Amino acid sequence: MPCPYLPGRFERKLVTELRGPEANNVHDLLSRAGFRRSHSIAYLPACSECDACVPVRVRSEDFRTTKSFRRIAAKNNDLIRAVSPSVATQEQFQLFSQYQDARHGNGDMARMDARDYRAMIEDSTVDTSIFEYRRQNGSLIAVALVDNLSDGLSAVYSFFDPSEQRRGLGTFIILDLIKESQTLGLPHVYLGYWIGECRKMSYKMRFQPLEGFRGGNWVSLPASDGIDG
Repeated sequence: MPCPYLPGRFERKLVTELRGPEANNVHDLLSRAGFRRSHSIAYLPACSECDACVPVRVRSEDFRTTKSFRRIAAKNNDLIRAVSPSVATQEQFQLFSQYQDARHGNGDMARMDARDYRAMIEDSTVDTSIFEYRRQNGSLIAVALVDNLSDGLSAVYSFFDPSEQRRGLGTFIILDLIKESQTLGLPHVYLGYWIGECRKMSYKMRFQPLEGFRGGNWVSLPASDGIDG
């Protein structure tokens, strides 16, 4: 299929189903080998002429905060976070639709209806949670779909109120997942794939120390490897 990140290129994926009583253990092993989950499958880019997609994870126990991160945390100090099983709600879908229309209006996800959204949230055969963030008045402002691994938290997808730009909610969600992983004594937060040529992904390099899965091993990726976003 055409690559959604790099124009003029095509993508190919290796996929496997996550089924049966060992699904969580298999998911753990595959995540450590660079796989990501979508619904009930795990996938890994297997492009014949491109290796731009690099799985990345934050070493949360050694995470280095910055003045910018502390400012964002302070701006969102009023939010109330609740963690629950991965169940879709109409309130979430409305926020998801607002986010897609504002941020990804031409993308495939912008065409998802309530049934598609429910499938994204609930079609999981592994241990998955929903992190909901609410204002003091109870209104929903941000959501993160998170897989629970034996060695960390995996950020599957997140979205938020696009009108709240000053809060830096995308960054805040990652900071909160890092904080939660530290509380749980988990060493990593998995952030999916990073592509050096894709500016939309440059923000991941800000979360240091960051590791990338290259050549069969997790190696350090210094911030200088990315575009300063």
